[in-house]
Amino acid sequence: MVTSYSRGHKTYYKNQKWRYCDNNEIDDGKRNCARCGKPPTPEGYDACVGYVEGVTSACCGHGVENPYVVDILLTKINKTSVL
Repeated sequence: MVTSYSRGHKTYYKNQKWRYCDNNEIDDGKRNCARCGKPPTPEGYDACVGYVEGVTSACCGHGVENPYVVDILLTKINKTSVL
């Protein structure tokens, strides 16, 4: 079984859908962050990080991994002190 995390909640992939492991509901991307408890912004950003200009991805880590940002050149930079 393929597993991953969605905003800090463990998920699995089955029948072309990502589902939460704890309740089998389809992951719609709207669940609150497991770390800070806040929902994503209306644009889909992590609430505790928000929009970060000049990066392609930014993640607070959701209590599962260290926070990081990926800049325009696709350089992953771990930022344990970001939050």
